[in-house]
Amino acid sequence: MIWSAVQVDDPLRPASFFTQFSSTTASWRQYLKPLTTLWGFTRPSLYSTGKSSQELDPLVPERRPYLVLYPFVKTSEWYLMSRETRQQMMNEHIKVGRQYPEISQLLLYSTGLQDQEFVVVYETDDLAHFSELVTVLRSTEGRKYTLRDTPIYTAIYRSQDEILSSFSDTH
Repeated sequence: MIWSAVQVDDPLRPASFFTQFSSTTASWRQYLKPLTTLWGFTRPSLYSTGKSSQELDPLVPERRPYLVLYPFVKTSEWYLMSRETRQQMMNEHIKVGRQYPEISQLLLYSTGLQDQEFVVVYETDDLAHFSELVTVLRSTEGRKYTLRDTPIYTAIYRSQDEILSSFSDTH
């Protein structure tokens, strides 16, 4: 998995990013075969006020050992409910998440850009603890309105230099 982030400061920035990304990774094609590209834009949540201390900042260089991400789609019924009803369910979801302060989250909005509405991204130091969080979240009322949240991708963080040197290692 290759994780990339860029500050979008004008409408043409995504096009230049994908062009540059393609050019940069061309020399890796003998080692990597792109299967899926998940992407989106960040924006403030409709359901919480202010920035959470658990919000993952994609632009900082420090990373936790594990990255977990998946595409996410809500049901039509979710959007047909009142904003207040959805807010109540999201409050429960947020409350559960706050019980795991060591797990960071980022929501990428991709509605109308890809097959999913969101890409949900987590960073953690402990995969077992993360799995516990997901189990608890799946028992909340809002879970009924999840249409799809797979496939789930899990990666171990390695710096670009570590990855490139592993391509040249002979084992």
